[in-house]
Amino acid sequence: MNTVTLNDRKIWEDIDNILVSIELNHIVSRHLESCNYKIHGYWDSKNNFYEEIAISNPICTELTSRSIGTTLIDNYPTSHWIQLKFLLKADLSALENDLLTDEEDGEIGELTLILDTNLKVVDENWLLDVESPFVVARSHIK
Repeated sequence: MNTVTLNDRKIWEDIDNILVSIELNHIVSRHLESCNYKIHGYWDSKNNFYEEIAISNPICTELTSRSIGTTLIDNYPTSHWIQLKFLLKADLSALENDLLTDEEDGEIGELTLILDTNLKVVDENWLLDVESPFVVARSHIK
């Protein structure tokens, strides 16, 4: 019986090559633009509900992790997906320096996107700092 390990460097190189060839920053930029840099219906880490959150634009994104997976039903693969996690930061180069404090790094939060095999977003998860000066969080829309 052959033993298979995931320490085989070739497997990880193949996955890296596939993911590098995809324009990941284009995917996240297109997603942010499609939602107009707004999230409707957001629960923060303190269990507070916000009807709408708007994040600053322009924004910088940085890929922090990526993974691939398969959904199984009754031990049978039913779908494959790619998970991309991005750090979201305000583009500080576009702001006037006198508006920033020395400790401001522009960090807004994280966005995780789940893509199907056609690279379409099928799910998303936001983790935002609602107290960031680059975030406008509204509890009640009037």
